[in-house]
Amino acid sequence: MNEGEIFGLLGPNGAGKTTTVGMLTTRVIPTEGWARVRGVDVVAQPTIAKQLIGVVSQSNTLDRSVNVWENLYFHGRYFGMNAREAHTRADESLELFRLTERAHADVATLSGGMAQRLMVARAIMHRPQVLFLDEPTAGLDPQSRLALWAILGELNDSGQTILLTTHYMEEAEQLCRRVAIMDHGRLLALDTTEALKRSIGADTVVTVSSDERLDELARHIEGMEKVTGVHVVDQQVRVALSGSNGILPRIIGYAEDGGFRVTDLSVAEPTLEMVFITLTGKDLRE
Repeated sequence: MNEGEIFGLLGPNGAGKTTTVGMLTTRVIPTEGWARVRGVDVVAQPTIAKQLIGVVSQSNTLDRSVNVWENLYFHGRYFGMNAREAHTRADESLELFRLTERAHADVATLSGGMAQRLMVARAIMHRPQVLFLDEPTAGLDPQSRLALWAILGELNDSGQTILLTTHYMEEAEQLCRRVAIMDHGRLLALDTTEALKRSIGADTVVTVSSDERLDELARHIEGMEKVTGVHVVDQQVRVALSGSNGILPRIIGYAEDGGFRVTDLSVAEPTLEMVFITLTGKDLRE
């Protein structure tokens, strides 16, 4: 990943995203190979590596024995700040993350979105060179997710380098310029989001709903002109093709000619999820 970017690591549950982040953040020892963060070998020099990184894991790791402000203050002290610096930095972080009014609250009373914001605030207290976020919005409501997206965008605008793992495609498209897609521990693709979407050779995706024989319908539609890929996902047939002129009536007619009844159609541009389906044949949310 490049300095100053938000880099996305995408894949379904079990793809190896968390394990990869675990290795890069010294929590998991690689069984082979090597890994470096900012030139530092995370296996040979884990103590130095930890000084360079901030980590927000999937689970809530806030200290419940102290309040919101103290979670930040003591983190700063742990990383070598003097009392005055840690105090100032904690106040600034609460303001940046919209948590000033909850400074003296018990962390157990925070909503999921607030707790996640506090964990990100704590992770950057010591000004890490790289911030690792492991599925930071998993389980958050839409409003909390948007609020965290806005904060991450502000951090990145200020120069913070971020590695983000997620299985939310809209999150990657909103925040990341480049993404890597992985599954079963293997890297399948790495490029900008726009280049990856172009890589499937389609500019249009049509989702076809039918109440019968979806696999047969998919195989039938594969025979249409300009179709570059067809997959059955979520009880629907997704068709990637080049050119959208008059495509809906063409698909309906083609399906009906094959003896299939179309109950609904929708048209969209290619997405990262479509890229993943093309690469692996399965839904990113699996």
